[in-house]
This record gives sequence, structure tokens and C-alpha cells, in this order.
Amino acid sequence: MNKGRAVITGGAGFVGASLCERFLESGYAVTAVDNLCTGRLANIAHLQSNAQFQFEQRDVIEPFDIDGPVSAVLHFASPASPFDYQALPVETLKVGSHGTLNCLELAKRKGSRFLLASTSEIYGDPTEHPQRESYLGNVSSIGPRSMYDEAKRYAEAATMAYRRTFGVDTRIIRIFNTYGPRMKHDDGRVVSNFLSQALRHQPLSVFGTGHQTRSFCYVDDLVGGVQLVLERGDDQPYNLGNPNEFTMLELIGAIEELLGPQTVTYHPLPQDDPTRRKPDISRAIEHLGWQPKVALREGLLRTAQGLRLQLGLG
Repeated sequence: MNKGRAVITGGAGFVGASLCERFLESGYAVTAVDNLCTGRLANIAHLQSNAQFQFEQRDVIEPFDIDGPVSAVLHFASPASPFDYQALPVETLKVGSHGTLNCLELAKRKGSRFLLASTSEIYGDPTEHPQRESYLGNVSSIGPRSMYDEAKRYAEAATMAYRRTFGVDTRIIRIFNTYGPRMKHDDGRVVSNFLSQALRHQPLSVFGTGHQTRSFCYVDDLVGGVQLVLERGDDQPYNLGNPNEFTMLELIGAIEELLGPQTVTYHPLPQDDPTRRKPDISRAIEHLGWQPKVALREGLLRTAQGLRLQLGLG
């Protein structure tokens, strides 16, 4: 089935590369666009021989065009880990603002459907638990994570403005903590941190008491949800994440079941780091029939295998 061409910005990133795979398998031609700021060519090397796949190295903060018809534009370009977006604060703000506008302009010119990859970070350190899409958030606009939070909040506003003003057919997803084999071992996210440290027989670095929570969604489950939202969703935001909530200490317990006992060191909790995070995915279940399937243990096993290869551990 030929579903037309999907343009996926950030297509060489951890999530973007899995999205390229999914869309190729589902009958789309795919153009991945990435400036390789945090993405890696290794993530998409296996796709280069596919005649339906193209890669363009460019920065979407500059206006750009794609030859021929485009059926969908999916905007996933952005540093996404705290380590990366705090190291690249201005770039993060630009890709969330200029980059989003340029992608929306492309969708408007081509008559394409547009999907924005937003984030659970727009909820900040939430006072509502679990977080529904209607929750307006508890976000610091001047804190050390604000460049990412506010860039995504702006991107959501821009998406709705283009829908209301120009009639662009838009979708918004809010991604909760996602993990999988293509995570960079040094990207600063907790799953990759813990697994990389465990594989190298280093102490696991816990920030705070370890009782703060996250909800971990395996990347294959996420990209399946992305496709459903694009093809069958409405214009209102959808939370995409796994509602099974774990403390950091429980995550360590799951890693110990796979890799054996671990030593833990404790460090101060970073400013504005959320203490609880759990999505309410009722909309995705009711509208799309979507919910995650991969259990944490299985997802950690697959992720550890990918990180072993990255770290040269066989």
C-alpha cells in the first residue's frame, strides 16, 4: 500500500530512526531530515539501501522544501535529553520555534497532515497525578529546563495557530519517558545511564532519594502510537507513554534482576526535576485502541543489548 511520502525531522535520532522504520514498513516513502546535532547516521545506515528512503542533512531552523508531494510532516527534531538540551539551549529554542514554523509552512504548502512531537515536560513538576491532557502544567519559564519546556509549549501554540488560521490538518502528541536500543549511552537519561553504568560495572548514579517516579515506554510501542495518532487521531493532544509507574529504586531492582547486584551512589536532585511522572492515556485507549505492550523487563533486556554494542562490550 502506497501511503505517500512522510517527512520525518529528527529522523536520525533515537525515536526518529524507529519511526522511519515503522513508516517504511507501513507503506510510506520516507524522507528523514536531520542536522546530526544529536542524531547519528548509524541509526539509519540500514535504511539507506531502501529505495523508498531518503536522508537529507539539513537544519530545520532554516526554511526548507521537499521535492514532490508530501502526505505527512512529522516534526521530531530537537535535543530531547536534559544533558543535550541544557548543552544546546539556544539551538533547542530555535528548533522548537523557527523549526516548528518551517515544518508547518512545509505542511501548509504541500497540503500535508502535520504531527508535532511534544513532551510530557510541558507538565513540569506536576501537581496533578496522573497527568491528563487537560492539565495545564506547573512549569518554570526561567529554570534550567525551561529551554526545552517552553520550546515545546510554543510549538504546540504554533501548531494550533496554523490549524485555526490556515486550516492545516494537525496532530499533537506528548511523549513520556521512552527508552530503547538506539539510546546514546551518554545521553543523560535514566535508563541509558543506569544500564551503561551497570554494563561497565560502575556505581549507578541516583539523583535525590530515588523515590521520584517515571513511567517508561518502549520505543516500539511509542512509534505504533504515533502512527495511530497521525492516521486516526483528532486535533487535540494525546499523551503517549506507559502508565506503569516506577521509582528509580524500583528501576534499579529491575536492572539487578537482569544484570546482577549493583552499587548505588546518591547525588543532589537537579533543580526543577519532576518528582512524579505518569500519563493518563485514556484518550489514546478510547480513540485509537492504543496502549503499550512491552513489559519493562523485556524492554530493558533489548536496550541493554543495544548499549552493549555501542560500548563495544559484545
